[in-house]
Amino acid sequence: MNLMFPVHWGGFYVSAGTGGVSFGLGISSITVIGAVSGGLIFRNWALHVFSIFILLLYLITNPRIMKNKFATGLLLTSAILMMVSCNTKKEETSTVVIDKEQIKQEIQAKENLFAETYNAGEKKNIGYYADDAISFAQNRAPLVGKDAIVGYLLDGIDNNTNSNKISFTTNEIFVSNDGVQVVEIGFYKVVDSTNTIINSGNYMSLFEKRDGNYVSVRDMSVSNMPVELPTVEE
Repeated sequence: MNLMFPVHWGGFYVSAGTGGVSFGLGISSITVIGAVSGGLIFRNWALHVFSIFILLLYLITNPRIMKNKFATGLLLTSAILMMVSCNTKKEETSTVVIDKEQIKQEIQAKENLFAETYNAGEKKNIGYYADDAISFAQNRAPLVGKDAIVGYLLDGIDNNTNSNKISFTTNEIFVSNDGVQVVEIGFYKVVDSTNTIINSGNYMSLFEKRDGNYVSVRDMSVSNMPVELPTVEE
């Protein structure tokens, strides 16, 4: 945007763009061309306020300019345009719409697919874990990397001879302001062929959006089943 205007008996020049603001004064000339040029995008709010302050100070301290209503009006108009443009740009860049319910449904769908694939004994990549994922669980060392996690899951599929079924329920999610990261808190349940619960517990997963899809980068789980302590003979 460029705005040019003549100022009788004095002038003020302001250049506002993505790089900042520059300005100058001309008093001795009869007619000086003033301008406001550039995109009117201020990366530094303090710099924007300073430039407006200098402009208004120049008007107040120059009676010859104040007497010229036309020049004064143009200068004040340019100041208002600068402020409005900056505020509009600031609002546009800071507004991020986060639909938590939609994200929760998306995470639950991933959990459902995980359970369906595992219960069916299918050995396929469903895009659940990131390559650099780490999984934490009870009574074993962390599984580092997708290959280690998938290997552990495949062993579970091969050893599932009792037709046990697992399910996951997404209870809560906490979404980052930009929607890139999501923390899920959920409940898992394992039932046997008679639909009797043989294990259940809670889990937390950290998802990160990569290439447009959420993938798990960290997860951990803990069983809420009581621990059977060994009997001590007296």
